[in-house]
Amino acid sequence: MPAGEIEAAVIYQLRGLLRAPKIVVRTWRVVRQSGEEILEAEARAALEWLDPLRDELFPAEQAQIVQLLVERVDIRPQGADIRLRTEGLTSLVSDLHAVRPEERTAA
Repeated sequence: MPAGEIEAAVIYQLRGLLRAPKIVVRTWRVVRQSGEEILEAEARAALEWLDPLRDELFPAEQAQIVQLLVERVDIRPQGADIRLRTEGLTSLVSDLHAVRPEERTAA
């Protein structure tokens, strides 16, 4: 399978995973455990904001985000398994949460 197809499939799956309620709740709980005051809705909004923001970034920045979020991808004949980096998700949510809401809507 060509690398470009694998990358496109990983990004497609990653976009879905970042919206999955289970991932949102787990990420929100870990961020709160780190001492940051954040509502679940704010964590969800930060993860959802990442999708359109990603399209505006340079390819090198897009690759950095994927490396931050994805620990491992296992390719099998039946499909692919993607293992996320929990610390990458929580770091990203914390960083995006720090951006004021009006700046997120302007982007």
